Amino acid sequence: MIVVVMGVSGSGKTTVGTMLSERLQFRFAEGDDFHPRGNISKMASGIALNDMDRWPWLDSIACEMKMAKAQGENLVVACSALKKIYRQRLMAKSGCELHLVLLNGDRDDIFHRMSTREDHFMSPKLLDSQLATLEQPDDDEGNVSIIEINNRTPEDIVSLIVKALDTALPKRSEGVTNK
Repeated sequence: MIVVVMGVSGSGKTTVGTMLSERLQFRFAEGDDFHPRGNISKMASGIALNDMDRWPWLDSIACEMKMAKAQGENLVVACSALKKIYRQRLMAKSGCELHLVLLNGDRDDIFHRMSTREDHFMSPKLLDSQLATLEQPDDDEGNVSIIEINNRTPEDIVSLIVKALDTALPKRSEGVTNK
């Protein structure tokens, strides 16, 4: 199973994705780690990425998904996946069925999160650009869960995601962990 925890920068993808992967005993992949250095420099300078910047990044993430699937490994990926065409590319290039989890929240709350975090390259100035780019997932994209994050702890958000994924989660037998 491949779960994509998606949303704008500052929505909690990394925190929630890490906690979710630990709870489900899945491997975690941080989408930001797949960005070329040029993308990180642009975002740190407050310059929004364009589609041409994103294609190689998305292809690298899709390759990671494809490898996980080939190895029979379950994976949680934190990836903004803001546009439908980006999610379609991830699915097409990876050959994987994806479980999309959108962390949806209020602009002001997310801006506050972005403004108070340390050691992250993404400029809070880009939040409005990300919100304008975000296309909420449609039912025709497969397994989609939209999780409202306002006034919720990361633990509460993870519990909501696990509940939403419950029917799709690999079943575990006593003493056996599926990968």
